[in-house]
Amino acid sequence: MKTLIIAEHNQHDLKADTLVTLGAAQQLGQPIDVFIAGHDIGQLGQDAASVGGIDQVLTWDHEALAMSFSETLAPVIANLRSQYSHILLASSSFGKDLAPRIAALCGVNAVSDVIDIISANQYKRPIYAGNAIATVQNNAACQVLTIRTSAFSAPSHEPAASPAHIQALSIELPDMSVRFVEQTLSESSRPELNSADIIVSGGRAVGSEANFSLIYDFADKLGAAVGASRAAVDAGYIGNDLQVGQTGKVVAPSVYIAIGISGAIQHLAGMKDSKVIVAINNDPEAPIFSVADYGLVADLFEAVPAMTAHL
Repeated sequence: MKTLIIAEHNQHDLKADTLVTLGAAQQLGQPIDVFIAGHDIGQLGQDAASVGGIDQVLTWDHEALAMSFSETLAPVIANLRSQYSHILLASSSFGKDLAPRIAALCGVNAVSDVIDIISANQYKRPIYAGNAIATVQNNAACQVLTIRTSAFSAPSHEPAASPAHIQALSIELPDMSVRFVEQTLSESSRPELNSADIIVSGGRAVGSEANFSLIYDFADKLGAAVGASRAAVDAGYIGNDLQVGQTGKVVAPSVYIAIGISGAIQHLAGMKDSKVIVAINNDPEAPIFSVADYGLVADLFEAVPAMTAHL
């Protein structure tokens, strides 16, 4: 049998999460196909075909897919299930929305947030906010998995010896139960949170939206992405698209700098796999110090501007 990866993209480039999902799929030891749906995606299909480790690229090009909805994609992907033993998606908002719909249409249970592939039907996934790791066995004929990309690596960047075959699918568009109204994109010159090598996150102790300029200035000097705890997001200091934690994004950068973050278990679940963790907090008993590799007990309003000035 074969493995199918559902690609996530912005109509121009494959997202890094898709390439990491490819790295996870290779552990299954099966031929791998990639499914790409969108509008005017010819170049995107060719780019995917040049990536090593891909057997075939399936493209579904339709003008109505310029904004793809899970309600539209799920029935089409479910109809392909007879060809595949595994369907993989990244554990992004896109994957978490689409995977359970595919699984329901296939009549199987989805396995979410896979962090290790033991065999073709056994996986490890975190439970209780990452405080325990469950080993689960799934004997369904078609297995739908979401991959926690912070636990895997993308394959080498060497191009394929020969491009994968591209098959353009001719599929009638299902009845649309939803329609696209508007999209509002936030633009930033900073790295994306999911793929950043360095992340600087601020917590409730930052105090206000205006004070978050300290975090932005420090991050810009480091070439880092900006994140935040849920407390900071709930307080309105920063948008929820930058929330790190159990109910936000799960990240694993080379360096994670937590500023004014106490270290609630829900936040730790989203960043504790970072290679190096640095904590700045004026409370020496803050839980964040229990996972930090380096800790600084200091007033963030004094420490952060001083460090920024020295960079």
